[in-house]
Amino acid sequence: MAEAIHIKLPDGSTKEVPKGTTALDVAKSISPRLADAALVAKTNGDLIDLTRPLEKDTDLRILTEKDPEALGVFRHSSAHLLAAAVLELFPETKLGHGPATESGFFYDFYRAKPFTPEDLEKIERKMQELVQQNIPYAREFLPRDKGLEEFKRDGDFMKCHFIEQFTKPDEKISIYRTGKFTDFCRGPHIPATGKIKAFKLLNIAGAYWLGDEKNPQLQRIYGTSFFSKKELEEYVHRQEEAKKRDHRALGQQLDLFSIQELAGPGLIFWHPKGGIVRKEMEDWMRNEYIKRGYSLVYTPHVMRRQLWQTSGHEGHYAQNMFDVMELDDAEYRLKPMNCPGHILIYKDSLKSYRDLPVRLGELGTVYRYERSGVMHGLLRVRGFTQDDAHIFCTPEQVEGEIEACLEFAWDVLKDFGFDQFQTELSIANPNDPQNFVGREEDWNKATAALENVLKRRKIEYKTVPGEGAFYGPKIDIKVVDAIGRLWQLSTIQFDFNLPARFGLEYVAEDGARKQPVMVHRALYGSIERFFGVLIEHYAGAFPVWLSPVQTVMVPIAERHVEYAKKVASELKAAGVRVEVDARNEKMNAKIREHALQKVPFVLVVGDKEAEAGRVNVRTRGKEKTEDMAAAEFVVKIAKLIREKSTGL
Repeated sequence: MAEAIHIKLPDGSTKEVPKGTTALDVAKSISPRLADAALVAKTNGDLIDLTRPLEKDTDLRILTEKDPEALGVFRHSSAHLLAAAVLELFPETKLGHGPATESGFFYDFYRAKPFTPEDLEKIERKMQELVQQNIPYAREFLPRDKGLEEFKRDGDFMKCHFIEQFTKPDEKISIYRTGKFTDFCRGPHIPATGKIKAFKLLNIAGAYWLGDEKNPQLQRIYGTSFFSKKELEEYVHRQEEAKKRDHRALGQQLDLFSIQELAGPGLIFWHPKGGIVRKEMEDWMRNEYIKRGYSLVYTPHVMRRQLWQTSGHEGHYAQNMFDVMELDDAEYRLKPMNCPGHILIYKDSLKSYRDLPVRLGELGTVYRYERSGVMHGLLRVRGFTQDDAHIFCTPEQVEGEIEACLEFAWDVLKDFGFDQFQTELSIANPNDPQNFVGREEDWNKATAALENVLKRRKIEYKTVPGEGAFYGPKIDIKVVDAIGRLWQLSTIQFDFNLPARFGLEYVAEDGARKQPVMVHRALYGSIERFFGVLIEHYAGAFPVWLSPVQTVMVPIAERHVEYAKKVASELKAAGVRVEVDARNEKMNAKIREHALQKVPFVLVVGDKEAEAGRVNVRTRGKEKTEDMAAAEFVVKIAKLIREKSTGL
């Protein structure tokens, strides 16, 4: 008789079952409906295949589509379904890897001939056929040498690399077979392809093998899958809406910014209209700096390499920095961050405890070497300006400063029209100590300080191990835009390492020299990224206070130009950005053009308006026009600008 083991279920009950029983067997014993709905299991915190034998006493949860954790497994299995279909249609293809992502999945392929949109349609049809066949995701364990031999025979150089990199010579490797498709994979997977009812292939992109431009270029096919067709349709609708809001297309349409091939990728040229929005963003931030007790500083764009060695960036961040420049007296680096410059300003004179906190703020441009495959319009660039501030304070002051930074962050989001956000506490990964500097004791204190503030303010947050900065933990704030997408913007970081590395001091009340602690914070994240998110959030139709052109006067005929200019002068005197469109074009064509440029208000004036001192107002997004006194309109728009209203 087989040895018995004990299974503890989520409701607290315990089942005694023979050793080797599978999670699917347990599900069947509970309910046929549960067994039919089951996708994956969880034992003692680990996700496993439903068919994996249980060898010891364990907690057990059967996950269905009601469990968010099951979606990642479902999408990983969808990536395997994609690879199986590709191999059936294009057997010469070599396989990379195919993970689940936040919004779907992808698989990397090496193939001399590029995939076409028509190929995607064929692949999707083949995936449907494989779904109908309900092919199991079958796991096997092979001796490492045998697995390598199998993949080498098929020319799958990427699979061989993964096996050699991630397994030891004497261990067995995990293989999943789905029909004719075989993958080196640790799993887990859903039971069979028939469970995948709602999926769609989205696009093809390029990706270098191992992220290195010197390696072969792969073709990455992106897709998504959901538990229901309704969820898939909603996602596709959101994607279509996102396409309409793409900041790269709108940036060109509205003449806001460009990236010039002659200058290089990832470097942004701000056009006059984009420059106006940038000025409003910078003015808002600098005014808030001064109101909240920050001092404005400016630091060089390039500094000696020795500085970055002292700060630790040379050792922990060099792969993201531009190459060293050799000048007459030393080696120099373009700055990837502003913090060491602010530290040098703090260190230039000895501070007393009475001087603390010292808050230094800068709209500082930094340069980071982003790989060519990851750059994306304004959202991922090589040169960008951060609203960067660093607060030097005593340990007793730090929680109050973090709390003030959070309040500052909320005000940023509110004034720029975001009313939903999510918060994450990013900490060190205890299993990856080489990527973080400092003592564990200091990390624990810093993490506790951030947690205390979040709990005191009753802010819900998720803890994310391994995502802290190399010098300390941080709070990351992700905003939710108009169509429900998350964007990482504001960050507040605790740093005890850099003050120690640079030997920072202040004179305490008892006359002793003590080390301050430091808070980094960037609330826009970067001007470029924040601007890109604003464009997509508003679909280019900015609130009046941010709009590059806030009002356009359209005189019906030449004889009305003088009156249009008179009203424009009154608007300019009230601080409104206004243009007079006196071109010899048809009125309706001019109105349509300004509507496409998403101007908030178009004021049409003719004989009637000129005689009565009035304007005919066309408001963006509204079909009905409104007739009002010119003076009344001036008061109305000035109020919208002054109050930074997001409505019209």
